[in-house]
This record gives sequence, C-alpha cells and structure tokens, in this order.
Amino acid sequence: MSDKIPVTVLTGYLGAGKTTLLNRILSEPHGQRFAVIVNEFGEIGIDNDLVVGADEEVFEMNNGCICCTVRGDLIRVIDGLLRRKGKFDAILIETTGLADPAPVAQTFFVDDTVQARTRLDAVVTVADAKWLSERLKDAPEAKNQIAFADVVLLNKTDLVTPDELAEVEARIRGLNPFARLHRTQRCAIPLNEVLGRGAFDLDRILTLEPDFLEGEDEQDHACGCDHDHGHGEDCGCGHEHGHDKSDDKDCGCGCSERDEAGRIVHRHGGLKHVHDEEIDSVALETEAPLDPEKFFPWIQNMVAVDGPSILRSKGILSFKDDPDRFVFQGVHMILDGDHQREWAEGERRSSRLVFIGRKLDRAKIEAGFSACIAA
Repeated sequence: MSDKIPVTVLTGYLGAGKTTLLNRILSEPHGQRFAVIVNEFGEIGIDNDLVVGADEEVFEMNNGCICCTVRGDLIRVIDGLLRRKGKFDAILIETTGLADPAPVAQTFFVDDTVQARTRLDAVVTVADAKWLSERLKDAPEAKNQIAFADVVLLNKTDLVTPDELAEVEARIRGLNPFARLHRTQRCAIPLNEVLGRGAFDLDRILTLEPDFLEGEDEQDHACGCDHDHGHGEDCGCGHEHGHDKSDDKDCGCGCSERDEAGRIVHRHGGLKHVHDEEIDSVALETEAPLDPEKFFPWIQNMVAVDGPSILRSKGILSFKDDPDRFVFQGVHMILDGDHQREWAEGERRSSRLVFIGRKLDRAKIEAGFSACIAA
C-alpha cells in the first residue's frame, strides 16, 4: 500500500454543487482528517465560510483560477501541508467553476516534491442536470471538466424531466464514456463512491492529452516574460493575472494566445486550455445591516431580468434585527437560501455577495445593493 497522501480534485461548472459535495464529505462520520484547499473566482471569498467541519483547516485561494494563474500557489500550499504530515489523512481540492482540471491534475505529476509525496486519487466532476447541456454549448471549461473526470455526479436530477435527464446523460457519455456516473440530488452519495477510488487513469488521460506529462520549466507559466504568475497582483508587466479582468488577459508577453474564435488560450507545458474571457465577477460587501424587505424584491427582480447572464450568485447576508447568518445560492434564475446559524460572538458581521456572469452591469448591481441597506 502506497503511503502517499491521496488527493481528490472536486470540479464542476459554476453552481453545479461542488461545495455541497465537499460539505457532505466533511460531515460524514468517516474518521478521516482532511486538508481542504478551496479556490474561488472573484475577489471576495465566500466558499471558505460555507465549508463545514470545524476539525478541518481550509486554505482559501481566491486570487485567480487554480488551473493557471495560481498553480504556483497551489504547489506552495501543498508543500506547506506536506511539512505537517500526520495532521491529516487526505487532501481535498475544490476548484473554481471555471477551472480546467487538466493543469491541476498535471501538478501531481510534474512537480517533483508533490509527486513524491502525494497521489491523485480521482477527479470528481459535479454536473448540473438542468444547465449542463447549455453550458456545453458555450463554456469550454464545462466540456473539459466532463472529459477529464474519473467520477461524474449528475446532480440536481430533481430539477429536470426524465427525458431531459436522459439527454444530458447521453451528452456526458458522449464526452466521457469511461467515468463512473452517478445521479444525485444535493450530491447525496456514499463517500466510497468518490473517495479512495484509485480512479485516476493516467493512460486514459494521455490518450486525451498526449502532452500531459510535459512539464514547465517553472512552476507557473513558462511565458518568457520574466515574472512569476503564481500571484494575483500586478507583477509589473502591465497586466493582472486574475480571471476577473477580461481585458487584461492577453498580455502579449507570450504566456497566452488567442484561438480562431478570439478566446484566450493558456499554455501549461504541453497542455493548453481555453477560458471564456467574457465572464466577469462583481463582488459586494457591506458591514451595514440589510433590510430584507428591500433585499429580496431586489434580488428576485434582478435574477428574473438578468438571470440568463448571471451564471452564478451566492452570498452570506446580515439582516437588521436578525441574529442569524442568511446564506443564499443561485444559478441563473433559480435562487435558494436559508438561515444558516447565529452569528458567533466576535465574528465580523457583514454581508458579502458575488455575481459571476457575462456582461454584468457592475454599476447597476452596486446601486441596487446599496439601496438594500437598512435605514
């Protein structure tokens, strides 16, 4: 039996249910201790506060997409974890909904230290039964996540008809006939179906990505522009490396190029992958309590009008005269929310929202949110 630490990568497009699956894993009485790495799209981290499990340490990476701009940070986080061996049994990595899992998986084969101490157990992709077919048409990331999966959870099956379910399952099978596929609601699945599978199949990946094992000269992009891409700050070469400023991506320094459709193609050693550069995020935060009589009509009207452009929304809210944190999650026009728990003593009480979508009207969203502050 290998003494390498197993790593499970949880991926899936925006709003599919990755955090729900992560919370299920952490909540089950499995007796294992996990180190959790959460990567978010957007400048405000929310997923970290949505992860349950007081015994786990959660490492948040929200300064870019884990599959490219912060992969160096991922290696550094794992290196730090490995120096603390004995405090956890396995590593869980939740990627952003816009991550290509190939470069993330490649990390476990091309970095010497990581390869010597860890083994990639499986790439588990959560797919939204209601929206996946649409996303396969316009989101290259969604297609890559399915193609690269060892295990697919076809989630939210209660939101579609049997015919729609059969269609989306056929689309998944067309992209990846090898992955184990499970139909789920709220990611309810026995943990032995997603953990300890030893399911990552390098031979299959090499048929899919022949250059998968072709590493880079450095941990981050080998772009030749003499800067480190493993950060989210302006490195001095005139552009930001995060994925939230689409007009800054094509820096012209050789780390990326555009395909025939005008999309940015990132390179990672022998790998290359495409991001939808029209996608942006709007993050909002205030410590002033919100008025629920104003907030709910505003958010419901916004998703009703702009829902097709809003791929994902989520927030942790503080309402006036309400002792509880209110958490809401949204995908397009579908919203779901509830009181989560009481605000803890000494906890910074604030409202944080993130919208991810195409051509978002930042000024309009900010103005609408400001109008929800209680008098």
